[in-house]
This record gives sequence, C-alpha cells and structure tokens, in this order.
Amino acid sequence: MKEDKNRVCPVELSRSLDTRMRRWLQNPKKILAPYIKEGMSVLDFGCGPGYFTIWMGKVVGEKGKVIAADLQEGMLEKLREKIAGTSIKEIIKTVKCDEDDINVSEKVDFILAFYVVHEVPDKENLFNSFNKILNDNGKVLVVEPKFFHVSKKEFASTISKAEKAGFKPFSGPRLAFCHSSILQIRKD
Repeated sequence: MKEDKNRVCPVELSRSLDTRMRRWLQNPKKILAPYIKEGMSVLDFGCGPGYFTIWMGKVVGEKGKVIAADLQEGMLEKLREKIAGTSIKEIIKTVKCDEDDINVSEKVDFILAFYVVHEVPDKENLFNSFNKILNDNGKVLVVEPKFFHVSKKEFASTISKAEKAGFKPFSGPRLAFCHSSILQIRKD
C-alpha cells in the first residue's frame, strides 16, 4: 500500500490532470497570483503536462522564465505539444529530473511543488536542492492531496524535513481536499 501512495502518476493518466473540474477546484490564478509576478524566474517541479506551467508562463512574461521539471519525458512532451507555436514557448524551459536530482541549478524566485512531494523517495534531498536554487526572498508552495495519499501526520513529517533543510513554514492557501504550506529560507 505504501508503494501505491508514492507511485508517480503515469503519462497515460495525464488527461485527468487538466479537466474542467480541476480548473474549478484548483484555479491556477487563484492559487498562484499572490506569489508569481511579471519578470520572475519560477520552477514548476513535477509539472506533469503543464497544468500550472502555462499560466505561470503567461504571468512571468518575456522578462521572466519558467522551468518545467518532471521525472517523465512523456509528461514534458505533452507540455511541449501544448506550447508549440505559442509565444510562451520561449519562456518555458523543460528539464527532465532524475529520481535523486532535480537537474536544476539556476536560481529561482518561486518553486511550485503541487501533488508531487509524496512521490519523492528522498524528501530531505529534495528540500536541500530547493534551498540551493531558491533566491533569498523566494518562496516554495507545497501542496499535497489529503485523501488516500497524504495524511495530516505525513504532511507534518514532510514539512519537518523542509525545516531541517533550512526552511521556515507558513500556512499555505486554503484548498479543498489539500494540505498546503509556504516555505521560506530561514534567515537566522
């Protein structure tokens, strides 16, 4: 059972990540507008087929950049297909992660980790990687699904691992059926 909880969403189910119901429950603008502004450099970690990535690209604009990182080349290909021939194609850079390396070294102002941290075997390494690339005043938004995936106790354990990596947690946005936290690098 534990293995199922940590299973990566297969590319074959990518359509389920971009539906009308999801747009109603998890509207990218409502969730991300407080954190992402024009000209920022952002990372969509575990971007899947680009549900949040495309909105981010429109907001950061020509002066900004979105790094869309995913473990599965098939998910990145779906995203590339969606943005082909659009103006945001030049703003969004796709990066294939490895199981133990996010493969991103450039500094960013914001990191989104939406429904993905529970899939990562080494959370300490993940948060240490985030700490290395996040600008001093940057933020990380971690959102995890409550039901059948991440219990309150498991989410607390995840946030504790982020704290060990040098982050200070704050309450994240209130989202139906989700746990969320905003992380900032501790300055003490």
